[in-house]
Amino acid sequence: MRRFLVAVLAACLLLPAGGAWAQAWPNKPIKFVIPFGPGSASDALARIAGQELGQALGQPIVVVHKPGADGALSAIEVQRSAPDGYTFLFGTNSPLAVVPNMRKDPPYDVTKDFTPVTFLGDNTYFFAIHPSIPATTMKELVDYAKKSGKVLNYSAGNTFALVGTAMIGRNNGIEFQPVAYKSEPDSILDVLSGRVEILHGTATTILAQAKEGKLRVLATSFSKRSPLMPEVPSFPEAGQQVLPIGPWFALVAPAGLPADIQARMNKEMVAVLAKPNVVEQMNRQGFIPRSSSPEELATYMKEQLGVWNKALREAKLEAQ
Repeated sequence: MRRFLVAVLAACLLLPAGGAWAQAWPNKPIKFVIPFGPGSASDALARIAGQELGQALGQPIVVVHKPGADGALSAIEVQRSAPDGYTFLFGTNSPLAVVPNMRKDPPYDVTKDFTPVTFLGDNTYFFAIHPSIPATTMKELVDYAKKSGKVLNYSAGNTFALVGTAMIGRNNGIEFQPVAYKSEPDSILDVLSGRVEILHGTATTILAQAKEGKLRVLATSFSKRSPLMPEVPSFPEAGQQVLPIGPWFALVAPAGLPADIQARMNKEMVAVLAKPNVVEQMNRQGFIPRSSSPEELATYMKEQLGVWNKALREAKLEAQ
């Protein structure tokens, strides 16, 4: 009996701190919950980052799609998950900055209900129209809308498309009508058929269609041209105001994530985003990787709540 007790005591001393059955993190697959569906920019980027991160952590990264409610469903799932390091939101400005401003009764508090891990980067958007519209420039599109008196429909598969396109319309004295979709890829059949005339979207969705002549790209909605389509003018070159908002990505976890897991995940993801092969793959999707400390991300998300609140008011989009 004495030998048995000594053996048990020795075994317990070899176990990690935090309980007799505690195991070092991670010891099972990690979930990346994303706010949009398969084929979206979120899907592509989460898989690119997840493959490298999984190798670094020794556990696979499982991408879970949770589209709907402008990204709120994905954020709610993560908010309600255990803060054990196995569920993260590979989120965007939609659930992390826009939803709290678009709901009279927000489903969560971004500053209290999530643990910031790292900023992930910024995405590139292109303003494209169906070829049936007689316009090859932004000016021609505006002139056509004014002269025809036609209210053009646009895909609102994410909040940047929803708010940004509304602001473009107001900046030019015309009205665009949003058509809601769970995610950008869900709208593509309607856009290609011409039932929806405008797609203000990501390179992931637009580039292949533009190369085949199924969409006509009029501008990239930022201050500089994109190397993905260098022949396409930037918004300033196209006579448009640069929008005060932008599409961005960030990695967060449920509130209460242990500090050591937060630090490890930040370290590994920052390293992943700096890898040349990851940068190259993400650039091909129109994405510009950019990491941060958890503290920098917390400050940025708080600032973005104010930026999007102002943008929604300017676009005349009221909270529902």
